[in-house]
Amino acid sequence: MNPTVPSRLLFAASLALLLAACAANPPEPAVTIALPASYAQAQGDWAPAQALAATPRGAWWSVFDDPVLASLENQVAQHNQSLAAQLAAYEQAQAAVAQAQAAYYPAVTAGAAASRARTAGSGAVGNSLSVSLGASWEPDLWGRVRLQVQAGQATAAASAATLANTQLSLQATLASSYLQLRTVDAQIRLARDTVAAYERALQLTENRYKAGVDTAADVAQARTQLLQAQTSLTDLGVTRAQLQNAIAVLVGQAPATFTLPDTGALPAVPDIPAGIPAQLLQRRPDLAAAQAQVAAANAQIGVAQTAWFPNLTLSAQGGSQAGRLAGLFSAPSLFWSLGPQLAATLFDGGLRRAQVESSKAAYRQTVATYRQSVLTALQQVENNLAAQRILAQEAQQQAAVVQAAEVSLRLAQNQYKAGTAPYLNVITAQTTLTSARNAQLTLLNRRYAASVALIQALGGGWGEDDRPAIGPLPGALAAR
Repeated sequence: MNPTVPSRLLFAASLALLLAACAANPPEPAVTIALPASYAQAQGDWAPAQALAATPRGAWWSVFDDPVLASLENQVAQHNQSLAAQLAAYEQAQAAVAQAQAAYYPAVTAGAAASRARTAGSGAVGNSLSVSLGASWEPDLWGRVRLQVQAGQATAAASAATLANTQLSLQATLASSYLQLRTVDAQIRLARDTVAAYERALQLTENRYKAGVDTAADVAQARTQLLQAQTSLTDLGVTRAQLQNAIAVLVGQAPATFTLPDTGALPAVPDIPAGIPAQLLQRRPDLAAAQAQVAAANAQIGVAQTAWFPNLTLSAQGGSQAGRLAGLFSAPSLFWSLGPQLAATLFDGGLRRAQVESSKAAYRQTVATYRQSVLTALQQVENNLAAQRILAQEAQQQAAVVQAAEVSLRLAQNQYKAGTAPYLNVITAQTTLTSARNAQLTLLNRRYAASVALIQALGGGWGEDDRPAIGPLPGALAAR
């Protein structure tokens, strides 16, 4: 070997270390978000402080204390296909990080070739055999590879957060659909009770008509009222079937093989303590994804800036070439080469400058998106805090309406039986009571929806604990 080769390699290595000190870094500072100290709607005795310690954590749906809902939620994490697709996207992001990290290491190649050829002019026919081994390495002088790895890691973190957000969204959708289905079950029970009451009223009216007390018009009104109630009962079956089918798809089952029988019970509406606004940044996976996208865009600015610097490639190759196999590894047949290569772009018509500006604009876009996501998160919490507080008051008022309607119906029925009031008064009172009870159930469903939406807006967590409470992640992710 030429005695100057080691000195050249030492010079190249020293140059690489010297230039590495000039490596690029993510150019933009960390993004800060100014948050309010509290929620405007978190007032009064809506959420008592003592409830914080008793509030369940982890599986957030346990606040509804419904074992069927808990079983369904666990199936979402295991069988939902949208979640499986997002998991595959996260695995792709992880593989992209591994691809970027591979650039830290040299590439080694090996080859072997054999040919037989006839030389033009002399007509001689000869063989040619060769084997070779090569290596090349591009030192990360300017931090390009490091920044690409950082960008890939941030993108993978964003994908992981998106996976968690997808799971939280699917779980919230399932909870809302399930609670609405239970509300519809209660409406069906109410409709059946109403039909039964109207059937008794029709029988009473017909008997009084035969006795000459009531008129044919009273009988017709009672029959019309019964038919309308039967129609409403039948129509509720459409809503229930659609909700059951939606739940089946969410848990990864075919609707034809899935049934949810009526349990005859309604879950209680929980009080959800909201914590403080700053906890949103730790709890909400969509905000974590937006923040990671900011970091990835910041790293991409540095990657674009490294295009201004020259690329240094260190390569080495060695092998043997001979006409016969016996002489392939003899000393005269050996060859090798070793040396660095430095290349730089002197003129590109403004391409690199445009790429850097594009990266900076993309970064500003992700920052704006992140800030907007935080504001939207605060809005969602405030909206659902207000909904919880106001709907709770409305539920108390509606309960009083139902009680008043029950009294009114009882009085109308007594007056009708005593012959002091027409049957129309009974119909009016019955219709008012049925409407009031249906409104009470509709209001209950709105309170369910507001509770689930608030938990989702809080990132699946509540109270003083910063940990997310979105339940277990899919097995393939949790194992990592």
